[in-house]
Amino acid sequence: MPNPARPPLEGASAAREICARHGDDPAALIEILHDLQEAEGHVPPDAVPEIALALNLGRAEVHGVLTFYHDFRQAPEGRVELQLCRGESCQAMGAEALIAAVCARRGAALGETSADGVTIKPVYCLGNCALAPAARVDGRLIGRASAERLDAALDAALSEPAR
Repeated sequence: MPNPARPPLEGASAAREICARHGDDPAALIEILHDLQEAEGHVPPDAVPEIALALNLGRAEVHGVLTFYHDFRQAPEGRVELQLCRGESCQAMGAEALIAAVCARRGAALGETSADGVTIKPVYCLGNCALAPAARVDGRLIGRASAERLDAALDAALSEPAR
């Protein structure tokens, strides 16, 4: 979520300001990306060339760091976060079929945000292996997840007032 205490800047200008705050130091790339994401809610695509220019790095290098770490988002988050476990126990209990069904029903691929505001994220263990496949909707753990149970949990979360 964007920081409500600070008005959002536009991607490129926010990137320039944040890089300057870090002394245009290439060693601060990860901190710069975190600060930009906190300010904007994600790392906008137009920020990558600005960061590369300010830090004297290649665009590919900045993009590589941005895409390597799963904590960075390149698009705004949805109102509701759905985490789907892809760990071994969950895979053995049908996680891949569940993921395919949920993505098809929501019209978004894994790692994307659906039109109705659900961000679908892969995770690699929710610690609920005994009740695989596991999922989490806005922090609420769901064991023995099915497409129907997840639809109900997502619809309920979407009907709650925005946080």
